[in-house]
Amino acid sequence: MPAQVENFAEEIKRLRRCNSDLVSILALPAMWSSGDPLQIVHTLVDALLGMFGLDFVYVRLTESVGNAPIETIRVASTAKELRKTLPRPQEISEALNRSLAHNPQKWPARITIDGEDISTVALRLGLNGEIGVLVAGSQRVDFPDQTEKLLLSVAANQAAIGLQGSRLLSQQKEVAIELDERVSQRTAELAAANAELQLQVGLLQQIPVAAWTTKSDGRPDFVNQNWLEYTGQQLDYVLSGPEAWMTAVHPDDRERISRAFWEGIRSGQGFTTEARFRRARDGTYRWHLNRVVALCDAEGNLLRFVGTATDIEDLKQSQENLRQMTETIPEMLWSASPEGAIDYCNTRLLDFTGFSAEEVMGDGWTKLIHPDDIEQAARAWMCSVTTGSPYRVEVRTFHASDRTYRWCVTNARPLLDQQGRILKWHGTVVDMHDWKQAQEELRITQANLARVMRVSTMGELTASIAHEVNQPLSGIITNASTSLRMLAADPPNIEGARETARRTIRDANRASEVITRLRGLFAKKSATVQSMDLNEATQEVIALSLTELQKNRVMLRAELANDLPLITGDRVQLQQVILNLLRNASDAMSSVDDRPRDLLIRTEPDNNDRIRLSVTDVGLGFEPQAAARLFEPFYTTKNEGMGIGLSVSRSIIERHYGHLSASPNNGPGVTFSFSIPCKPEGLTSDSVFPSQVPPESDAA
Repeated sequence: MPAQVENFAEEIKRLRRCNSDLVSILALPAMWSSGDPLQIVHTLVDALLGMFGLDFVYVRLTESVGNAPIETIRVASTAKELRKTLPRPQEISEALNRSLAHNPQKWPARITIDGEDISTVALRLGLNGEIGVLVAGSQRVDFPDQTEKLLLSVAANQAAIGLQGSRLLSQQKEVAIELDERVSQRTAELAAANAELQLQVGLLQQIPVAAWTTKSDGRPDFVNQNWLEYTGQQLDYVLSGPEAWMTAVHPDDRERISRAFWEGIRSGQGFTTEARFRRARDGTYRWHLNRVVALCDAEGNLLRFVGTATDIEDLKQSQENLRQMTETIPEMLWSASPEGAIDYCNTRLLDFTGFSAEEVMGDGWTKLIHPDDIEQAARAWMCSVTTGSPYRVEVRTFHASDRTYRWCVTNARPLLDQQGRILKWHGTVVDMHDWKQAQEELRITQANLARVMRVSTMGELTASIAHEVNQPLSGIITNASTSLRMLAADPPNIEGARETARRTIRDANRASEVITRLRGLFAKKSATVQSMDLNEATQEVIALSLTELQKNRVMLRAELANDLPLITGDRVQLQQVILNLLRNASDAMSSVDDRPRDLLIRTEPDNNDRIRLSVTDVGLGFEPQAAARLFEPFYTTKNEGMGIGLSVSRSIIERHYGHLSASPNNGPGVTFSFSIPCKPEGLTSDSVFPSQVPPESDAA
């Protein structure tokens, strides 16, 4: 019985101690009013350390300082005195971090640290441990008992509640600070906006045009002195509402400008329009350009509208005078806005196309053009509008009288202000159909003539060769047959065969002489020797060749030296040489597609009172082994060439006491050039030159 009483007394003491510890734990939140997480943790570990007689208490929070979590560990003072039996705090912390897994069920009840066996209780702070973890440790074998485990759990819950409240309080403080900063910033912005607005109002008062502002709903809140003086209205009257200032507008324009005004206000975009305003001093109505823009704050919120009314009456009169003048000019004229929208066409253009002005305005001009030409013309027009470069296209334009499309060239240039900004585009349309058709017919005629000349030249040459060579060839065949019969006789007629062989040789020499005479035939014509300007002669050849070169996509560039001395020679023959070299160069680039087909013709002084002319292409060039044969008769590198062009050209130059040569360029292509003296000695009208350089030649 005494033992039971003693046990009962011990149980009462334990319960009282448990109740006291529970009250102490529940009183901890009263000490955490500051909301500092570290203060909560330090109070907690100190209380638990003394309350349960623990060897250490460890707390790790998920909140971090920098990249490291917040960790706190306290060791009992008695344990400090027994360092030989209890590891140091750093060793305990490292061991706990290795042992504590994410799953609470895997947390060990006992851990070994530096050889010491320690009982632990690990508790999550928060429902899922989102706040952190609390670990209590003791070397007691019976730690923890049921009461200790319960009290530690209550302490962990209290700490979790306190830390959660601390976190919320911290967040509230941050939100409050951020709100204070935003309010301060917004206040500063509004103050700056108000100062800016006052400055703008001051500027509007000073500008030399009528100006005003309205609130975001369209109610006027400011007009400058220029408006009041021009319209004669009173300030109070104008500020009474939009209908008041609109009484200054011409009655015929009032409905239109009212509609534009309210549409601009409702859209928040403002507007631009033209209207007539009454001038108070003489009662006349004058045209004004009205522009209204929206004024917004830094966040894009609409504050008010700012408007100006600029007198453009004189400009209108000038435009009307210009329009009347353009109607009398016998050309098709048009104009466009800086953005490229057509805003005027004269009557001549409308009569030519049969379209009305309303149909052509804006981008309606595309209706006038052949469908196949619209894309090209539109692309070129937008490029000019964007860059400000002059506009020029050749397109087929609808012709109303015969309902056909005629070739026209359209040109336009921008009208610029002093700052270089485009104010207007002015353009012309010129009917060039007949000229273009004549050019095409001329090109066809030239091609036909060239073909006829080639056929005629080849036919005559073939007939001459056949006629002249036929007789000696017939003699050679006859003599050869006779010689064979004499040698086949029994006995052979050796002497007769020898005589027949001599006649065969004679006929072969006659055939050779025929070829020589045929070559000379090309080189016999009396020269017309005269003093001439080589640059002028060259420009004439260029003019004749330009259409053909453009057709072949050849870009010709002429570099003709100034102040060249006059030369003495046959103008026609030298021009034939130049023409032959140009056509050679064009043909040499016919298969070039990977680079521009550039062709350069140059004249320049040469040594010893001579003049040099050179033609440079970027064609395929010629093989090194062909260089020595380029000027041989009947040698050609072209499938359709006759092989006599360069040969005859060299003959012409040599008879002018000059030299014709060819050399490969450093890059692609070849340069042909000739050098002749300005006043060759012995050159007279009795000199003999080749009669013609055929249009085709033999350069590759």
